Amino acid sequence: MKATPHVPPYNFTDLLLDAVCVVDRDGYFLFVSAASERIFGYKPDEMIGKPMIDFVYPGDRERTLNAVTEILNGEHKPHFENRYVRKDGKIVHIMWSARWSESEQVRVAVARDVTERKRAESMQAAVYAISEAANSPGNLNSLFQRIHEVVDELLLATDFMVGLYDAEKNELSFPYCAHPDSDLSLSTRVLEIIVKQVIHTGRSLLLTPETIAAILPSLVFDTGPKTSNWLIAPIKSSNGMMGALLVMSSDNNMRFTEQDRELLQFVSIQVAAAIERKRMLTRLEYMAQFDQLTHLPNRILFLDRLQNALIIARREQKMLAVFYLDLDKFKQVNDTFGHATGDQLLSEVSRRLTLCVRESDTVGRIGGDEFVILANHIKHASDVDVIKNKIRAALSHPYELDKAQLQILPSIGCAIYPEHGENESELIHYADCAMYQAKKEQMALSLTSKP
Repeated sequence: MKATPHVPPYNFTDLLLDAVCVVDRDGYFLFVSAASERIFGYKPDEMIGKPMIDFVYPGDRERTLNAVTEILNGEHKPHFENRYVRKDGKIVHIMWSARWSESEQVRVAVARDVTERKRAESMQAAVYAISEAANSPGNLNSLFQRIHEVVDELLLATDFMVGLYDAEKNELSFPYCAHPDSDLSLSTRVLEIIVKQVIHTGRSLLLTPETIAAILPSLVFDTGPKTSNWLIAPIKSSNGMMGALLVMSSDNNMRFTEQDRELLQFVSIQVAAAIERKRMLTRLEYMAQFDQLTHLPNRILFLDRLQNALIIARREQKMLAVFYLDLDKFKQVNDTFGHATGDQLLSEVSRRLTLCVRESDTVGRIGGDEFVILANHIKHASDVDVIKNKIRAALSHPYELDKAQLQILPSIGCAIYPEHGENESELIHYADCAMYQAKKEQMALSLTSKP
């Protein structure tokens, strides 16, 4: 008779790719299958007897405890997701299927590692979010704020900086720093050493406490920042190097990995395109609203500000004034000395006009040698003459230009709200007519004054 072979006892849960966990009512692991080492990095005996919540990523603990309460109340959780911190410090995304066994007084759950799926979803979401931010209203700083949110979602990048590089001047600037006053703030020297290496090599960099000393000179390293975990990725486009993204951490229990470095490199590619797009939109927006020679608001922007000022003036029952002026005999300047001299004169006039008004007022150029000024919150009608005399005095001083020394007189007209008009069209028209009347009177005066 053939002997029956001896079959050693097996725990068949150890054959599963997913981890099976049993937790008591107080939240302590009673059993963990062998897959825990592959998923969490801990062997089962390193988890058994320990509080489950201690392994959960801190940012997900409150949400996890809320889910536990629901499970204890009898609710089945087939697709609950949270993040755990592996033994090696990496973050792992877990999808749980869990339920409470009333008879056994334990919580039974199956853990599946969905980190790769979450990573792919996050990368796709990052591309969309950064592209959307590049096409949304706002300046570069608002774009960097949104990029920080995206990177934080991917890498838990609470401490995050953006460095921009001026290749012509070989200069770095840091327009965005998430926590400029924190302990992670760094000296310009340290930042330049690390970031310029990334910019000059064009390769992303992962620094740990073991490798950072090789990058920083000993004096800087010994007296330098507490931050010892770094990710730096270059921001580069087809037009060259634009800067770098920096993610920092002083928590040695949560170190960055090569996979994190690849993620930040991926994001930096999207950021380069977003910065170029935002800069282009900013230039187009500027060109649509400002005069390219004097950099003053053009007609469109001036009228928009005047409309807004009128809304406030009506609501608060206050006065405002609109000045309209041009330069007498400006055409002769162009004809005699050339348009370059004429442009130089217009630029100097715009500078002097800006110095004549308050920051709350607006100086605009609406074409040729014609300028307009919006003076808000005029208290008395007599204030208009004070402003007018100030403008005339400022513009009447000689102009020392490259090819000529000139003295030009302005003709100035003014309209007061609500006395001379109720809307922007009426006020502009009245001030324009008043300017031409002033020009006629000035010409008549100059004729009568001749011998």
